[in-house]
Amino acid sequence: QVQLVESGGGSVQAGGSLRLSCAFYGYTYSWYRMGWFRQAPGKEREGVAVIDRDGNARYTDSVKGRFTISQDNAKNTLYLQMNSLKPEDTAMYYCAADARWWLTLHVGDYKYWGQGTQVTVSS
Repeated sequence: QVQLVESGGGSVQAGGSLRLSCAFYGYTYSWYRMGWFRQAPGKEREGVAVIDRDGNARYTDSVKGRFTISQDNAKNTLYLQMNSLKPEDTAMYYCAADARWWLTLHVGDYKYWGQGTQVTVSS
């Protein structure tokens, strides 16, 4: 059974930083693509940053230059370093993974999901 477990969320003031982690359990093959998504109250879930197993990454425009996605294959862990946080970054953050190869920020293209970790940024 595949499990994705996020951690690292919390409450910070605007301008602060957080690092999210996502640990992967129970899979027997390398994910082709993994990513971070977020959902704010009353809004649809959106792609934030995704990465493939070769290290190619894609970011949504609103986080470019502030967020960095990375992976540690030896630890089966995905990270999201978030700097210069803004109140509009407040959301539940989810990690996701999929075995297909093309890199996409589209929510519907990811099969496995974690339960989420809350990030709250105050002004």
